[in-house]
Amino acid sequence: MSLIYDWLFIAVWMAFAAYWLISARWVKKTKQAEPRRQMLIRLALSVAGTWLLFAPGLHLGPLNWRLLPQNKITFFTGAGVLLAGLGFAVWARIHLGQYWSGMITLKEGHRLIRTGPYAVVRHPIYTGIITGIAGTAVAVGELRGLVAVLMYTAIYFCKSRREERLLTPEFGEEYPAYRRAVGALAPASGPARTMFWLAAATVAVLLVIGSRAER
Repeated sequence: MSLIYDWLFIAVWMAFAAYWLISARWVKKTKQAEPRRQMLIRLALSVAGTWLLFAPGLHLGPLNWRLLPQNKITFFTGAGVLLAGLGFAVWARIHLGQYWSGMITLKEGHRLIRTGPYAVVRHPIYTGIITGIAGTAVAVGELRGLVAVLMYTAIYFCKSRREERLLTPEFGEEYPAYRRAVGALAPASGPARTMFWLAAATVAVLLVIGSRAER
C-alpha cells in the first residue's frame, strides 16, 4: 500500500504527460498561433502551479496549512477525481485528433468540433486537467493544493477566452451559436449538468466523511 500512496499520483501524471508528448507528433500544421510572450507566461505559471502540487517537505509557511486530513478516504477520493478528470481530457484529445495543439492556434483546414466531449463543454481538455489537479489537491490536503487549483483555473480560463477570440472570426456565426449552447468549462444544461453536480456533491460528501474519520 505504501507504494500506492507514494507513487500513484506521480505515475498517473507522468503517464498522462507521456501520452500528451507522443500524440503531439500527429497534428496538422499550424495556420496561426498566439504570441510567444503569452505562451511563455502561461508556461511559467503552469510550472509554478505544478511545483506547488508536488513539493512535499518544503516549508512554505501558510501554504502548508492543512485543509483536509490525510487518510484512505481523502486519498482515494482524490485519486478517483484525478482519474476521471484526466480520462475526460484524454477522451477529448483523442476526439480532437489532428486539430489539437498545446498552444492557442488555428490549424490548416481547421473545423469546429461539437461532438463527443465537445458537446458537453467547449474546452473539455482544460476541464479534465483542472479536475485532475483538483483531485491531486484533495490528496495533498494542504492550502498549496487549493492555490494550484485556482492558478490552473485562471490559466485555462484566460487561455480559453483568447482561444475563442481566435476561433470566432474563423467560424463566423457558427461559433457564437456554439457558445450559447455549450458551457466553457462546466456543463451549462441537460443531463451532463445534472451528472456534473451529482458527482461534485458525491465528492463533497466523501470529503466530509473523510474529515470526520480523522477525528
